[in-house]
Amino acid sequence: MCRLLAIAAESPVRFHTCLCQAPRSLASLSREHADGWGAGVYTSDTGWVVERRTACAASDQRFSSIATELVGQMLLAHVRQRTVGAVSLSNTHPFQRNRWLFAHNGTINDMAFLRARTSAERLREREGDTDSELLFAHLLTRLDAAGLTDEPADERTDGVVATVVRELSERTAVGSFNFLLANGDVLYCNRFGRSLYLLERPASVECARTLLVASEPMTDEAWRPLSDGTLVRCDRRRELDVSYLWEVDCDEELPFTD
Repeated sequence: MCRLLAIAAESPVRFHTCLCQAPRSLASLSREHADGWGAGVYTSDTGWVVERRTACAASDQRFSSIATELVGQMLLAHVRQRTVGAVSLSNTHPFQRNRWLFAHNGTINDMAFLRARTSAERLREREGDTDSELLFAHLLTRLDAAGLTDEPADERTDGVVATVVRELSERTAVGSFNFLLANGDVLYCNRFGRSLYLLERPASVECARTLLVASEPMTDEAWRPLSDGTLVRCDRRRELDVSYLWEVDCDEELPFTD
């Protein structure tokens, strides 16, 4: 198992609270998920800046240092408890391919299904041997086939990601695949087999309007659980508009939909 964290904001914000200070911060959770950490921060000026280490985040001074320094419009962060693949930098999330960043929580049991449907080019790009990186390669293969990998994310991109999620969720032996997929403008969050929560932080004097997604509530605020089998998109270009793209059973509205 692992823990995921994504933050999207209308304008640059600091991430130190959820990374280090909150009661269930990523650093705190890393004591139970100690097989490496990674964080990718996006700004319109620099694109993604990604750092990964194989140490436990709670005991790694580098994690504490960059958590204090990080400022951006989007964050993808991950602490790992290994299931498939050794503890190594190449197996540490998030994984990056050009403008796309990806992190996964869960275990894909049917790796043969993914491998058979992933292009040889994307398979060769893999640096490690995790099921997570294979899932990322498969998603990119599908975006490649639609000619969308290098295009701005739009309804066509939504359709490709939702189709992959639907196909995997209908396979009884596939396993679990919570994931975060982002290009800096758009963030996709999928829950299947593990917990996932959302939190809306309205704009204040100290902070821009912000959406947070995490494997479990990190603070005492009003985090809302996603139903299992739900894929949502947050579009930073549209005032953090959040939309359902695929849902098995969900009656509640998400934040930012009114």
